[in-house]
Amino acid sequence: MQGAERIDYYFNKIKNKKVALIANNTSVLKTEKGKTHIIDTLLSLGISVNKIFTPEHGFLGDKDDGEKFENTFYKDIEVISLYGNNRKLKDDDIKNVDVIIFDIQDVGVRFYTYLSTLHYAMESAARKNKKFIIMDRANPNSFYIDGPVLDLENKSFIGLHPVPIVYGMTIGEYGLMINGEGWLENNLKVNIEVIKLKNYNHKLKYIPPIRPSPNLPNIQSIYLYPSLAFLEKTEVSVGRGTDNQFQVYGHPDFDSDYSFIPQPNFGSQYPKLEGIESYGKNLKNYKTSNSIELKWLMNSYSQIDDKTKFFRSDFDKLSGSSMLKKQIIEGVSEIEIRNSWRKGLEKFKKIRQKYLLY
Repeated sequence: MQGAERIDYYFNKIKNKKVALIANNTSVLKTEKGKTHIIDTLLSLGISVNKIFTPEHGFLGDKDDGEKFENTFYKDIEVISLYGNNRKLKDDDIKNVDVIIFDIQDVGVRFYTYLSTLHYAMESAARKNKKFIIMDRANPNSFYIDGPVLDLENKSFIGLHPVPIVYGMTIGEYGLMINGEGWLENNLKVNIEVIKLKNYNHKLKYIPPIRPSPNLPNIQSIYLYPSLAFLEKTEVSVGRGTDNQFQVYGHPDFDSDYSFIPQPNFGSQYPKLEGIESYGKNLKNYKTSNSIELKWLMNSYSQIDDKTKFFRSDFDKLSGSSMLKKQIIEGVSEIEIRNSWRKGLEKFKKIRQKYLLY
């Protein structure tokens, strides 16, 4: 049971309070009648919802990766974009609010920008002394921990915290860690509470009922996302502009019997390699493991003709490591690369342990 579905547990905590919600299309509850959005649920209970904030991809979850969008309305309630000209809650926007509720489906990957939205919302709540509630949701990639820990020199909106790519925590646990580790500006602390999941553990398989973002259409894409996303910051396509986003990869230089042609579609108006036949691999039926795959990045680099143009300028920000690009260029073995992650992972696991709820 998701945190938002435990109405009897949290109703009295927000009764007679002025509430702001950070939500999107994934903020739904199972009910006897099917599914309802958390906003409709709270309104039906007589809760005063004053403001709605929404992250990358918009309130309906239909905006492209990186696409900025403007404010709108939902049932006469202002929906404020946190992915337009401003990515933070303004003090004036929460002036007449008592409680801020965060309820968004995460996928457990460091460069998924909902984590940065969470961070900045917590900072705003702490600065203005507002109660902050996270409605916890299951993490589909919660069953393992892997990848390089982010070096803070690579800090950006696609990674604000010194954590590995896959961190094995729910969004609620992650929020507790942000607060507890002093990662908010000026060591601010927020009055935070997590509405826990019921009957959950980190080994349970969880398939989100709604795609968490436009280019993660199914559980296979969610499982492959931590590995194939490396290629997002290269000249290689990961299937944006096809029906197999994050389940294929390819490039015109590659030698393969399998190919695809990216074309504009839902979630990708301007896909990489648009209209160009790209040869590569179809991973729709690939059996994923409890680790990040490096072989697709390494193989792609080995096959590209002009290696000087392979890596894009923000690759280090996505990988979090200033070493990985150099290691790939220098032909360092996968075992050696993984060994270079070991100390950081062990240190993170000790930090993570302090905040586990399940």
